[in-house]
Amino acid sequence: MEFSFSDTELLLFERITEAAERMQSEVYLIGGFVRDKIIGRPTSDADIVCVGNAIELAKEVAAYYYPRPAISVFKNFGTAHFKIEETGGRWLDVEFVGARRESYRASSRKPEVAPGTLEDDQNRRDFTINALAISLNKNDFGRLIDPFNGLRDLEEKRIQTPLEPLTTFSDDPLRMMRAIRFASQLGFRIDPQTFAAIIQDADRIRIISQERITEEINKIIASPKPSVGFDLLYKSGLLQIIFPKMADLAGAEYIDGLGHKDNFYHTLQVLDNVALKTNDLWVRWAAILHDIGKPATKKFEQGHGWTFHGHEVVGSRMVPRIFDQMKLPMNEKMRFVRKMVELHLRPISLTKESITDSAIRRLLFDAGEDMDLLMMLCEADITSRNKQKVKRYLENFELVRKRLTEVEEKDRIRNWQPPVTGEMIMEIFGIGPSKIVGDLKNLIREAILEGEIENSYEAAYRYMLDKAAAMDLKPVGQFQAGESPVK
Repeated sequence: MEFSFSDTELLLFERITEAAERMQSEVYLIGGFVRDKIIGRPTSDADIVCVGNAIELAKEVAAYYYPRPAISVFKNFGTAHFKIEETGGRWLDVEFVGARRESYRASSRKPEVAPGTLEDDQNRRDFTINALAISLNKNDFGRLIDPFNGLRDLEEKRIQTPLEPLTTFSDDPLRMMRAIRFASQLGFRIDPQTFAAIIQDADRIRIISQERITEEINKIIASPKPSVGFDLLYKSGLLQIIFPKMADLAGAEYIDGLGHKDNFYHTLQVLDNVALKTNDLWVRWAAILHDIGKPATKKFEQGHGWTFHGHEVVGSRMVPRIFDQMKLPMNEKMRFVRKMVELHLRPISLTKESITDSAIRRLLFDAGEDMDLLMMLCEADITSRNKQKVKRYLENFELVRKRLTEVEEKDRIRNWQPPVTGEMIMEIFGIGPSKIVGDLKNLIREAILEGEIENSYEAAYRYMLDKAAAMDLKPVGQFQAGESPVK
């Protein structure tokens, strides 16, 4: 079959052919690059298998380019890679690896590796769709080599292993998650025998490092419809092992005929709704965790039904520990997700006509620059099948957006910076860091949020002097006249 390569790719492959011919080595393009070219999916990672010395081949090919690309060499693995620039600023990452065969011990996913043939290398691949190879040899350049009918599986959108699935997954348990990830990314289905093997061998995922598990989870989250992947993770039993807090959301309990919605599948719907609006990984994580506190707060109240009071507060407190356990970044990304979880019910409470400007100011202050993303999450949280109910909620949120805009234009609270800083307070009153400084800052902030004073330096300065006088605190030096200094 014919393949559509860019000019940069075709030139690279021709140079690989020339170098391999000189070295008297066999060389093949293999794996995900071939798969994606066949299905028309963008790709930028080319894997080159060399029956011979892959590191030397990489050096020979790199020598064709000026300036010569920097080569990363991993002698222990017999691999090397470099990047070349495509048109439009895109980079093509080219990895060279020696053909090899692998064998595994039951207690480890680290293989014992030995040089092998192309056939050996294809046998060790995870799925038939990733075992496809294209010859880059001079005598049959461009020939597709498909020993496991991977092309048929691509056409039928099926994921299955080239060898017996339990063998494939036992060798490398991460492949169970990769099967689910590909199903989510590509919109494929997992072959029943392959999925049965994942269920049977799920517990073996425990030998995989958390970093690699989280990498696969993030790729599932980033897929076009991430609910596909999480549904499969749950049905396979993997989710209960790798992310039990999320699995705890599943199921609905009934008492006296009163039940609650399945919070797991509700969460997946919210995640899909967010995925339609943004590719931002951390907004998607906020969707996953927005109701994570519900199992801990679930309570049945006679005459009322099921409640989850305070689940947003409990959930926000769970976020740092979840991020730590999942080896996710403990930085502003975590703080953003925590804030989204804590605030996700606040806009709903603002849909009442009696809500004051003060409540609006406080939400603008607490959400800051993330206000629009919070509203996106809140709107995604509407998953009712009742179209009239959905329409009413969305109309209410539009009113909230209007109020937010009006108050922001008037009071400039979003991305709020204190008009009078702690440093200014210390200078005006001639004091060092102390509780009094913090108290005065808090009083000014509360007065602005409550609408007692304008959000301006002059108003804040006058208010500060009044409150300081009540504390028997007086300005010093040039500030004794009580006039506002130049800011």
